[in-house]
Amino acid sequence: MTTQSITLAKTQEEDLNLFFQFQLDPEANYLAAFTPKDPTDKTAYLAKYLKHIADPTIQSQTIRVNQEIVGSIAKFMRDHDAELTYWIDRKYWGQGIATAALQTFLQLEKTRPIHARVAFDNYGSQKVLEKNGFVKIGTDKGFANARQAEIAEYIYKLSD
Repeated sequence: MTTQSITLAKTQEEDLNLFFQFQLDPEANYLAAFTPKDPTDKTAYLAKYLKHIADPTIQSQTIRVNQEIVGSIAKFMRDHDAELTYWIDRKYWGQGIATAALQTFLQLEKTRPIHARVAFDNYGSQKVLEKNGFVKIGTDKGFANARQAEIAEYIYKLSD
């Protein structure tokens, strides 16, 4: 667990350039699995996320450690269900940052139930969810662009 200062703040347009760089990492992309068809298309990335940060139904937060941007976390709606997504720059993995950021985020975002989806072999992300009270409620399959294959994903849920 990290002893560093972890803070969340509403995502701003200027944060998106770093987020774009984070998602170019091949190992991170592989674990995230369900990524854009072309993660190197910065124009498409920025257009998508500019819409997201302007959308009042999406709660998008930038994660900072000691004031340095290290990732993002957001709640969005998918088929009438609240869903969670997060991304941590790979150089910060394994330090407890995602777990702490999610704990803080869940204090800000009160929508329940809230769901999350994670690739079947993304054990780190599964642990982050479980440490924050999420329970695995099912599985699904989908085409993972980052792997160019259909893979299983686990569906998690956090109730009241």
